[in-house]
Parts: sequence; structure tokens; C-alpha cells
Amino acid sequence: MSRPLLIGAEAALSTLAAEGFAGWSQAPGRDGLSKVFRFADFNAAFGWMTRVALTAEKLDHHPEWFNVYNRVEVTLATHDAGGVTELDVSLARSMERAAAGEMRSSALS
Repeated sequence: MSRPLLIGAEAALSTLAAEGFAGWSQAPGRDGLSKVFRFADFNAAFGWMTRVALTAEKLDHHPEWFNVYNRVEVTLATHDAGGVTELDVSLARSMERAAAGEMRSSALS
């Protein structure tokens, strides 16, 4: 299976911003995308990570992430391509949709 071509963080950030997904930035010192997601509590953050993990597995593309309580710090890059590809944009979109669903669920509780 061939991997997507390198598009770079700048192009990916423009795409995400145009689609209304705010808060993404270029990862410090590398061609990658970064964002910090915040949730109501640890349960909501971990639930979100679980949903994203299922999507990542289907894409065969896995995030770098770090979780403390209600915060999840994410970095996306396609390591075998040496930077940001459309896979990273696809996973970022999935993360955003999952986070929006989580935020709605928290508001309904």
C-alpha cells in the first residue's frame, strides 16, 4: 500500500482552518501538527482517546499523544513520509468530530 505524499504543515493548517477547525499549529522544530484538546474530566478525555484510537487503527496511522487528567496533547506527522500528509489531515478531522461529539455529550449530562 502506498503512503500519501508529503503536503507539509503549512498546507495542512490552511486546510484545517478553512474547514473551521481552530487551534492547530505547527509542531515545534518539525513538520508536524499539534493541538491540545481539553475535556470535562479524565473519563471524557480517555473516552475520546479510545474513539480516536479506533479510527487511527483503521487508517493505519497513529498519533503521538500525551494525556494528563482532562488534557490531551496531540502531535500528528507521517513518520515514514518525513512530515505531514493527507493522513494527518484526515486524522485531525476525525479528532475534531470526536471532540465535538464529546463536548455535546458533556453538555447533556
